[in-house]
Amino acid sequence: MTLRGKIDLAEITDTGRVREHNEDAIGSLGDIGLMVLADGMGGYNAGEVASGIAVQIVTELAAEGATREERHGIDPHSGMMRQSIVLRDAIYRANKIIYQTAQSQTHCEGMGTTIVACMFYDNKISVAHVGDSRAYRLRGDQLEQITLDHSLLQELVDRGFYSAEEAQRSTNRNYVTRALGVEPTVEVEVHEYEVLPGDIYLLCSDGLCDMVEDDDNHLTISTFNDSLDVVGQQLVDLANDHGGRDNVSVMLAQVKEAFPAKRGLLAKIAGLFRS
Repeated sequence: MTLRGKIDLAEITDTGRVREHNEDAIGSLGDIGLMVLADGMGGYNAGEVASGIAVQIVTELAAEGATREERHGIDPHSGMMRQSIVLRDAIYRANKIIYQTAQSQTHCEGMGTTIVACMFYDNKISVAHVGDSRAYRLRGDQLEQITLDHSLLQELVDRGFYSAEEAQRSTNRNYVTRALGVEPTVEVEVHEYEVLPGDIYLLCSDGLCDMVEDDDNHLTISTFNDSLDVVGQQLVDLANDHGGRDNVSVMLAQVKEAFPAKRGLLAKIAGLFRS
């Protein structure tokens, strides 16, 4: 089942006003409702190597996983949808390849990347992330951050040292506590959410959320939501108008209509007995 026509996607990435090159990477596959965004770091040009590997590996493996029959149903071990397992395992694989590359290539030593990725299936969205690249959901008139940063600042918020408002104004926002390629293994945070027609989902690198407050992002999305391409460009322009100190990447998805998974006769009969 293709999701084209049911979910509109848009994406944009920009170097910003200060950096000489762009270490962000983005990729999407509209047919399976996949979006992947990575924000690289470390070494001369090595950040873009790490982010590029992450997006390529996750996109390829997610596409392979989406074509398998076992995408349907729930994983008995984790209780998650199988599409969530596909996304999580793809990020595990990307971490391993980035780490091995950093160990074997001198010019890539110390590289790493954050990542946030999502995939739509059966009226749900799976969101997986490592680091401080974020996912937001606009539902009705409420913009909600649906990922929590893996960062020192977020840990301080969790422990009560900062309020959410104080954290948004803090200058110490870029100390991530988790990233791909830094260690042989990494913990990937995965969540699943019900999706409603009209929802808009935003993935972004910290080049947006460090430059622009959530209220301004909310207003921009709500004002220009007739065109996701315009929303993306406006968000990038906002980040650059506020200084553009980092690369900025934005990916958007708007749910146009419901997208229930097609089920065979046996699955429908089993569903009748469960209801």
